[in-house]
Amino acid sequence: MTGPGHEGPVGVIVSVDPDRFAEVVRAARAAGLAVTGEQPLLGSLSGTIAEDRIPVLEAVDGVEAVDRERIVGIPPPDAPLQ
Repeated sequence: MTGPGHEGPVGVIVSVDPDRFAEVVRAARAAGLAVTGEQPLLGSLSGTIAEDRIPVLEAVDGVEAVDRERIVGIPPPDAPLQ
């Protein structure tokens, strides 16, 4: 998970127009997204991008939403209750 002052790329999940998927993926890459996964039928892709480039990615025509990846940890089933 990232916090204020985080340096380097951050993980994002991007929702895009599925009818223009390939076109939007090309534009997202041009905006600085390093694509790590594509789900064209769902209209989403994942990747990493510099924090300061997120507004540029959000402005790409065909991008519907940009969400930062979140990491959630859960204890093993036999761990005591917290």
